[in-house]
Amino acid sequence: MKANKSTAVELSYFRLSLLSYLRESHPDKAADKQFIASRGDAAALSYSNIIKLGGSHDEADEIASQTLYAGLHFSPYRTIVNILWDEFTEEIDPEQAEGLAMELLPRLSGVTEKYTLSDDFADSAEYRLLYTELTGAIQTFLEDGIQ
Repeated sequence: MKANKSTAVELSYFRLSLLSYLRESHPDKAADKQFIASRGDAAALSYSNIIKLGGSHDEADEIASQTLYAGLHFSPYRTIVNILWDEFTEEIDPEQAEGLAMELLPRLSGVTEKYTLSDDFADSAEYRLLYTELTGAIQTFLEDGIQ
């Protein structure tokens, strides 16, 4: 019975960790309970398997994190927020940037869909192109009065 409580705690930990990350970097995915549950459960299973095989807690945590956050390291939402903070400081109150980014995210999907957004996309040469395109599109929206 004790193992079941431990497993439940591990599952909750991974799910909550993912939910917290999604709220910060992918708020459009934060309400997807199925996604959170499946990723959290997979991370917990990975963690448990590494421990059962004699791995350390650090090794298990690293593998579980890879499972939990795969495909989520790059965030179009967070990129839009950063653009608003860096490029539009005079037009947008920094405290309103996250709300505006959520509003702009679906409107800018046509720009982001042109790129293959991988975990290491921010380190690629294409990132600068995406940044520039998003900045121009945001400028257009702001000039058209969409806020």
